[in-house]
Amino acid sequence: MAPLIVIEGIDGSGKGTQAQQLTERLTTTGRRVRLLSFPRYRETLFGHAIGDFLNGRFGQLNEVHPFLASVLYAADRFESKSVLTAALQSSDVVVCDRYVPSNLAHQGAKLDGAERDELLQTIDRIEFDVFTLPRPSLVVLLDVPVEIAQRNIAAKKPRSYTDKAADLQEADAEYLQRVRDVYLQLAEANPNWQRVDSVRSSEQRPIADISDEIFRRVTAAIAP
Repeated sequence: MAPLIVIEGIDGSGKGTQAQQLTERLTTTGRRVRLLSFPRYRETLFGHAIGDFLNGRFGQLNEVHPFLASVLYAADRFESKSVLTAALQSSDVVVCDRYVPSNLAHQGAKLDGAERDELLQTIDRIEFDVFTLPRPSLVVLLDVPVEIAQRNIAAKKPRSYTDKAADLQEADAEYLQRVRDVYLQLAEANPNWQRVDSVRSSEQRPIADISDEIFRRVTAAIAP
């Protein structure tokens, strides 16, 4: 099976851009590389339901229990399992723009203390034990302050799942800060996570500069 490299971070951290850059750069080295993005809003039943959730169809963020929300995201990946497995079998590297860590960070952010710990363990069990999804080889966390992330969100092009400038999660700065806090907690606790600081001197680093650092870290991690 190919290494599974996951690019993570809060909304507006540049995950999609960096996942694409990494895919292109790894391809130039002669590797067969597949890029997948989650949620798969248009491709799966549960991906479509996630779009509805993010547009407020099922209520505001605090009106949907995080366990129930986590099942939507996990089921989107389970519905995509054959696609992911085929990519891992036919490629030299698979890059994911968001994966299980997004579920952990976003749903964990809605709880505190022992309740958060219990939910994180439950999500891990659902995704990896019940749905038997492959664990990542490396998780790259793009860490960016919320104020810069929201500025990036405001500049985004229209997305397929919403006609709003920002979905429920993106529009809530306090929520994004809590998500960032959980991401940092996970990065500290897991040895296969690497944090990349996307900001220098209170300004976002150039895309190419961040891309260089990610490429160095990933190639070092997957080197035979």
